[in-house]
Amino acid sequence: MKYAVTALFVLVAIVCGQDPRTLSLKNRIPLPYVNGRIDHFSADVKGQRIFVSALGNHTVEVLDVQSGKHLGTIADLGEPQGVYYDSSTNRLFVACALDGVTKLFDAGTLQVLETAKFSGDADNIRYDARGRRIIVGYGDGALGFLDSNGRKMGDLALDAHPESFQLEKTGNRVFVNVPDRKEIQVADLVKNALLAKWPVTSALKNFPMALDEAHHRLLIGCRAPARMLAVETETGKQTASVEIVGDTDDLFYDAARSQVYVIGGQGFVDVLQQKDADHYERTARYTTAPGARTGLFVPIGKSCLWPSPTGANSARKSSFTRLSDPCESDSLFPCSRSASSARFPADDRATRSGDRRKWCRGSRCGGQTKRGGGVFRDDGVRQ
Repeated sequence: MKYAVTALFVLVAIVCGQDPRTLSLKNRIPLPYVNGRIDHFSADVKGQRIFVSALGNHTVEVLDVQSGKHLGTIADLGEPQGVYYDSSTNRLFVACALDGVTKLFDAGTLQVLETAKFSGDADNIRYDARGRRIIVGYGDGALGFLDSNGRKMGDLALDAHPESFQLEKTGNRVFVNVPDRKEIQVADLVKNALLAKWPVTSALKNFPMALDEAHHRLLIGCRAPARMLAVETETGKQTASVEIVGDTDDLFYDAARSQVYVIGGQGFVDVLQQKDADHYERTARYTTAPGARTGLFVPIGKSCLWPSPTGANSARKSSFTRLSDPCESDSLFPCSRSASSARFPADDRATRSGDRRKWCRGSRCGGQTKRGGGVFRDDGVRQ
């Protein structure tokens, strides 16, 4: 059996003078017990922690970005997808595809506090600051609402399963990618009603989304063909189409630099410079690994990360890599999955790990013990 290194790499946005580089690699943090596909992330900026949905491993992994340590694991989850950290309460919401539940955890002890059951396929999670509630996309077409204690508050019906969705900060609308209907569906969160259904036809499989609210543009990542579409937020009119990396599942708009970061399973992170609301130019492409299509952009601090995938029949270890930022600027965290460590230009290359310990369950591996699931810390103690 072949073993591979799954890595989370941290990229840092650099804007010193006329420095042409956009991202720079800093380091990698090993995650030796993660096996399978990685999905979405959330960040505890103050605590310098990252929460990683290890969907294929049925766990959420907790990492300390500053020290490079693996802090703990929440085990026995039904394919975790979306994850949201609430800094005001130090609580963590985790949405699971397999059983449709969204669980609320104490982010300090990693103990479960509440469980909300949806009809199935609980996916992306967002925070509604105006309504002071959590929004979960789920099932055959709905947004579910939870209060800060993880209790259900209601639903908003959609026409098919929602993928990425974004909320206005200056209004009441939510924009939802609904790829099975080839649409962006728009709803009013106060009135709890659909307002519009905008067709997405020039490119299909519209999964990730970012919102450039200042320019009134939605930025939509499509897979067939691989294009980023700019869509006017008042009319739904498409105003731009740009070639991007294939198999994208996350993209982010960096308003401070007028840049878009597109993470794709083709094995790259694309950086697009926004010339104006309707014109974009790819200024950089960073090689990661096939299957690396999710991540997280944090516009505070200095990081960007992604894990590396393996084949379906491979056991693998994970690691997280961080990039230095001499300018103390923002951070992007992409997630990559591959049979080898990610590849960068020679000056940004990550050091490959020589550690080949097999991931195991039910026995002690490298100082940590897996005993039939639950929550564990690195000292092997079950919580």
